[in-house]
Amino acid sequence: MTKWVYSFGDAKAEGKSGMKELLGGKGANLAEMSNLGLPVPPGFTITTEACVYYYSNKNTYPAGLKAEVEAALAGVEKITGRKFGSGANPLLVSVRSGARASMPGMMDTVLNLGLNDQTAEALARSANDKRFAYDSYRRFIQMYSNVVLGVDHHNFEDILEDYKDQKGFVLDTDLGADDWIEIVKRYKVRVQEEYGKPFPQDPHEQLWGAIGAVFGSWMNARAVTYRRLHGIPESWGTAVNVQAMVFGNMGEDSATGVAFTRNPSTGKKEFYGEFLVNAQGEDVVAGIRTPQNLTKIAREEAHSDKPSLEEVMPQTFGQLKDIFAKLEKHYADMQDIEFTVEKSKLWMLQTRSGKRTAKASLRIAVEMANEGVITKEQAINRIEAGALDQLLHPTIDPKAERKVIATGLPASPGAASGEIVFSADEAESAKGSGRKVILVRVETSPEDIHGMHAAEGILTTRGGMTSHAAVVARGMGKPCVSGAGSIRIDYGAKTMTVGPVTLKAGDIITIDGAQGQVLAGRVPMIEPELTGEFATLMEWADKVRKLGVRANADTPADAKAARNFGAEGIGLCRTEHMFFDDDRILAVREMILADDVKSRRKALDKLLPAQRSDFIALFETMKGLPVTIRLLDPPLHEFLPHTDKDMAEVAASLGTDVKKLAARKAELSEFNPMLGFRGCRLAIAFPEIAEMQARAIFEAAVHAGKTTGAPVVPEVMVPLITTKAEFDIVKAHIDAMAEAVQAETQTKIEYQVGTMIELPRACLRAEEIAETAEFFSFGTNDLTQTAFGISRDDAAIFLNTYLTKGIIPIDPFVSIDRGGVGELVKIGVERGRKTRPDIKLGICGEHGGDPASVAFCHETGLNYVSCSPFRVPIARLAAAQAALGKDLVSEA
Repeated sequence: MTKWVYSFGDAKAEGKSGMKELLGGKGANLAEMSNLGLPVPPGFTITTEACVYYYSNKNTYPAGLKAEVEAALAGVEKITGRKFGSGANPLLVSVRSGARASMPGMMDTVLNLGLNDQTAEALARSANDKRFAYDSYRRFIQMYSNVVLGVDHHNFEDILEDYKDQKGFVLDTDLGADDWIEIVKRYKVRVQEEYGKPFPQDPHEQLWGAIGAVFGSWMNARAVTYRRLHGIPESWGTAVNVQAMVFGNMGEDSATGVAFTRNPSTGKKEFYGEFLVNAQGEDVVAGIRTPQNLTKIAREEAHSDKPSLEEVMPQTFGQLKDIFAKLEKHYADMQDIEFTVEKSKLWMLQTRSGKRTAKASLRIAVEMANEGVITKEQAINRIEAGALDQLLHPTIDPKAERKVIATGLPASPGAASGEIVFSADEAESAKGSGRKVILVRVETSPEDIHGMHAAEGILTTRGGMTSHAAVVARGMGKPCVSGAGSIRIDYGAKTMTVGPVTLKAGDIITIDGAQGQVLAGRVPMIEPELTGEFATLMEWADKVRKLGVRANADTPADAKAARNFGAEGIGLCRTEHMFFDDDRILAVREMILADDVKSRRKALDKLLPAQRSDFIALFETMKGLPVTIRLLDPPLHEFLPHTDKDMAEVAASLGTDVKKLAARKAELSEFNPMLGFRGCRLAIAFPEIAEMQARAIFEAAVHAGKTTGAPVVPEVMVPLITTKAEFDIVKAHIDAMAEAVQAETQTKIEYQVGTMIELPRACLRAEEIAETAEFFSFGTNDLTQTAFGISRDDAAIFLNTYLTKGIIPIDPFVSIDRGGVGELVKIGVERGRKTRPDIKLGICGEHGGDPASVAFCHETGLNYVSCSPFRVPIARLAAAQAALGKDLVSEA
């Protein structure tokens, strides 16, 4: 028979901390504190299973729940010596939510439940304080009416403010007992007007109304949004905690407060928190009164003239210190604690692992490991890998006001402010004159690389999490918000419009790439700071991880950043990004316009020295570490000019007719370029392109090997393979170039030729392709597109709908789709290794920096992951956590 209710209190409990799935985090920890003998007001927890039943059975309660609640309530009455609903010695309770994952402020709470016209008088007599009793009653009416009856807060706020104005009062504390009695009368009249019924006087009716409201709040808008943002399943449900009330507003010997056992902002080992004398819990956070510091040191540092808890209640503070130490040792983590002091008696209302910044998280984990509280392995698992982004990029000051004007996708973390510019050339020009800018585009293309590099951040109105803008921005370590579809850009007028707001070129905006927000004006930032704890944790992580971690890097600057962040090689160098420099693009266009092989080779000869110097710089920076270079991948039309004006300028500079250029562009135009004339298809149709690139790679390898003294073993990667025949044709040209360069330089060159597995057919035919391919690198961006049949640049239009409707659990371009794309990868791995057991296997899509995807790569047995340089620390930590068995999938 299912048990729906678990009691706690009087130094014992039916539950324990390991029962979070059933009792929720709050209920499990209340039970655990009771078992530890701490002073916890007695109560009981209605399980998450009851919530699941409630939603599965048309908002009805399971049979037997009412009887269990009544029995548990009787147990609370016995411990407290009070009677629920009694007109002589009433028991009052709080009703709070408590999901297994902390969702602060997302669901509803009711305090002082059980008060009515009779019990308020009884409370006044027992407390010998009528003002306290009616202050509590009016708080209850206001809270219950809002949470349970749906009467808006402002109704009560208006009544209270009008009354204070009439009486000349400024603060709530100015009101006496008679004033609160009058306020209660007015509140009840307003409830009758707004709700259509009198405020309920039956405490049992109140209790079940509150229980239903807490269950109902599991599906309120803010809770649904919070769960979606934090990956909390709807199916978990919430528990309900019913607990005897203790009062921090019973006079000067009473108080309420919140505390952390360590500083949640910095991680410093010091008590951190605040309290209020003669107050209830909501007063601490409501801002009506200024809270006081816990410790004397904190008060002095804050230059406050209000006494600290340590000074005003030294005995209580001493008890708290002992409890803090006991709880932190017991849970082996920094605790977030709520407490109340009722007539000098300390009560613990909650403990949970405290929310903290990434900086604090690192310091706390490392220091606790050094203190022997936790192991190094536990310290590694304590850090949320994705949160390391906070340490690697500027972030918006949490205290800053945010005037959000638009939202999009959080495509690349970090934040930046700058003037609006609408073209890459404008961005580059502004950078040259010392101005900071945000590049605002409908979408970006490889032609915009120079402007993206010059800008502080990038904002696009189209595109998803793996769009060109997103991928390039992450590689550069720049913030990016993509797919901000509510923005309308007018390039001609040089304006961007969001609803009634129109901004023009030169106006200042701020983008928050971690939140996907666009903000008006310049917003204060916090600069990143890598501490010694970061290096320590990364060292510990590297010792336990099995997966190698490389970086996607196209330039020496990228490669240097990658090495600084601990990359063990380059897993993807995209050669096309090198072609857009001003001194190369003309030669590229000349090559595209060539009518025959001879003319094409002539143009490619101009590119060879530039490509060679690019590769020399990469090889020299990596100093013998592996470098995987992908041959030219994008369609050729991407390198041609787009506007008539640009077409005329290019034609003039090339000495060709603009009509010929336009005709060639039309000839190369495709309805679906992503599935068109690109990748290995270019190398097969125009082998001279692959030959030039291969020669540049091998000549650079010879040169860098001599200058660094570290042998270079380049890995040449052929993109978009579907058949072994395609791969063999291109590989033959690469091998021929290797032989030629070896003969010319009299130098033996070690190298590997492999392929990017990014199409479903390649996964299925991996056994055959591995006969000649020496390595596979899974390109999961294109593999996701082709497996799902969706464009990553257009998916943002409907993917959010899919997410909110629960069709997919997470954006498949953010975290790998295990059931489809992941299955294809597994097939490719299994079949590739069947032919070539020692084949090197990696992943080079954007998934390489996603913790859940890294865990998948570990489980699948890949040799390495490759990601943008700024995500290398995230991948290193996630790989270590995967090796230690941490469940990164449920955290995704």
